[in-house]
Amino acid sequence: MTDMSKDEINARANEKARKRKEVRNRMLATKTQEKGLLIVHTGKGKGKSTAAFGLVIRAIGNGMRVGVVQFVKGKWETGERPVLERFPDQVEVRVSGEGFTWDTQDRARDIRAAQAGWAIAKEMIEACRGGKPRYDMVLLDELNIVLRYDYLPLDEVVAFLANKPEDLHVIVTGRNAKPLLIEAADLVTEMTEIKHPFRAGVKAQKGIEF
Repeated sequence: MTDMSKDEINARANEKARKRKEVRNRMLATKTQEKGLLIVHTGKGKGKSTAAFGLVIRAIGNGMRVGVVQFVKGKWETGERPVLERFPDQVEVRVSGEGFTWDTQDRARDIRAAQAGWAIAKEMIEACRGGKPRYDMVLLDELNIVLRYDYLPLDEVVAFLANKPEDLHVIVTGRNAKPLLIEAADLVTEMTEIKHPFRAGVKAQKGIEF
């Protein structure tokens, strides 16, 4: 037990907070660069697309313009779509895909869908070069899945993303991100599964998974 009074405890805590603030201010003073980020959300845990769409909402709130390309999950009726449709002047959502490969059971068709989605993605990103950019952020949802199955040439995709417009943020989601993409990215987050209700027999829940 301490013999210090509450005022003494508070004063000591406040002094520690002041010192932490000084250290943080010195650190922040060295962070002067501004640039568009290549962001990757990967891992087996839930939350990759969820976090990405959170960034999209944050961008909308900041008056930014966003392009979204959804690979693989195209036929899913996800809750974020009707929300984003309320901001037609800021958001464009394009869908390419008819479900996971075990749904379509047609690899050739999956490849064609992936190629179509990548063509849209390149068009969106190229529209941000020079002059007034068309978008401030582009989300490539589940692109990692099509790269995992070799539906698109990895080297070409990574080279293109690595040379995106300097001020554009690009977010890539999906499990099993390729090491080459991870190396090229500025920010990589791995979602780790600790516990998931699916393993206990709970099906996908509206508002949570879709």
